[in-house]
Amino acid sequence: MSLTFFRHDPRAVAVIGAGPGGLAAAAWLKRAGFRPTVFEAASRLGGQWNAGQPLSGVWPGMRANTSRVTTAFSDLDHAPGTPVFPAQEDVLAYLERYARQQDLTRAIRLDTRVERVARDGAGWLVASDGPDGRRQEVFARVVVASGRYNAPRRPDIPGLSGFTGAGGVIHSFDYQGAAAHRGRDVLVAGCSISALEIACELAQGGARSVTLACRRMRWIAPKLVRGVPNDLIAFTRFAAIAGATLPPSAFADALKAMILDWTGSPAQVGAPAPDADVFAAGLALSQNFLPLVAEGRIRVRPWIERIEGHAVAFTDHAMSVYDAIVLGTGYDVSLPFLDDETRSTACPEGDLRLHGLTFHPDLPGLAFLGLYPQAGPYFPTLELQARWIAYAWSGAVPMPSEAQMRAGLDAVLPPEPPMHLAAAIFAAGAGVEPDPRRHPALEHALMLGPLSPVSYRLSGPDPLPDAPERTLAAAHAFRHDTTPAPGDAEKLALLRTLRTDAAA
Repeated sequence: MSLTFFRHDPRAVAVIGAGPGGLAAAAWLKRAGFRPTVFEAASRLGGQWNAGQPLSGVWPGMRANTSRVTTAFSDLDHAPGTPVFPAQEDVLAYLERYARQQDLTRAIRLDTRVERVARDGAGWLVASDGPDGRRQEVFARVVVASGRYNAPRRPDIPGLSGFTGAGGVIHSFDYQGAAAHRGRDVLVAGCSISALEIACELAQGGARSVTLACRRMRWIAPKLVRGVPNDLIAFTRFAAIAGATLPPSAFADALKAMILDWTGSPAQVGAPAPDADVFAAGLALSQNFLPLVAEGRIRVRPWIERIEGHAVAFTDHAMSVYDAIVLGTGYDVSLPFLDDETRSTACPEGDLRLHGLTFHPDLPGLAFLGLYPQAGPYFPTLELQARWIAYAWSGAVPMPSEAQMRAGLDAVLPPEPPMHLAAAIFAAGAGVEPDPRRHPALEHALMLGPLSPVSYRLSGPDPLPDAPERTLAAAHAFRHDTTPAPGDAEKLALLRTLRTDAAA
């Protein structure tokens, strides 16, 4: 193996990861005049959506739980005929089209694993191993976009390692479809979106029985509400402004009322009752979970107390026998390539502590993209975060001051911030949050319509001439007509009041 060393130039930026976040970062850095080099450990771009590669937890044929409107970037719509909820192969094909459109393919080094990132004077040393051998290069800046969901977390359950069921224990990260579990009694542990989706797929795919064990029952929202994808209803500028302005209890009550209108309480169909505080209970998305519980095809139990062979004891002292266990128990932050000093600065207690989920005052020239857990569609927020990084580094918008960043380190955010909150942070940083007062014809679409990526191309750096028309098209994509929905007038009136009060 050869060992080479290259000095950096001021415009050279290393981007770690060629998933959606890394591609968005490279595209916007390139547009801002930088020279990105994208390091990708797999033999194909796509990140999580490149099913089958070691760092992907997506199984072939899996469907996105967000619509095609928000599973996209502002410069490229999905191909005609793409389903409302794109399949894994649809999203992968989209990302490859995006890379070609943005002329990124020559900047991506496939089959190249980053082994170390460390400070080197005013720049950053990146050590990698790829087809051309081992390299050490110094870049002016680095964007870490290696993904948030690639280090499975295994719970501490007595006896878990000694489980003797024929199907063994796997994490949802390693799940490859229902076929391997046909005719088996399967226990799914967890109440995240992936746990619910896997439980539903198993129940509909031939498992003999499916049980879901959870520490706490979440409130469940459907993927589709009266023909409209949920992500186009739940994540709006109205929700962002109301959440930031109304008392937390009032906002929580309004959110719970909306969920009760959509699906009712899990307790109505035989699942445990969630905590009355919707934020304490948490939210999860599933179209089929509650109906399958109602039909008795999924049984819900409390959390696991211990495992003895292939028998599982629950905290209510009941015990049942299972052939397989699937752990939907989340992920840890994994940044093994960061040197100890950088990692301890960015992750002082095992989780990232950053200003605006992006920068750290003691790590100039280093940015983190897409490494936050989030409720809702990621593509729009990944693009907004990429724009903020590119604009701040290029001088198109002011870089946050050291004082601002130090204050930002102590900002308290929800464990899984909703997409509209993350979008508001990044759009404000990038200077691209649209003002409805400047676009009166778009007020309804901007305030109560989806947070479509193109709606952030109306103003600020890099506006698109067709952004108004495409913003309206996204807002009307799944409406059976263009008339306001019930309650929209009242919401807009409340928004005007909230904006007036905030200005005062």
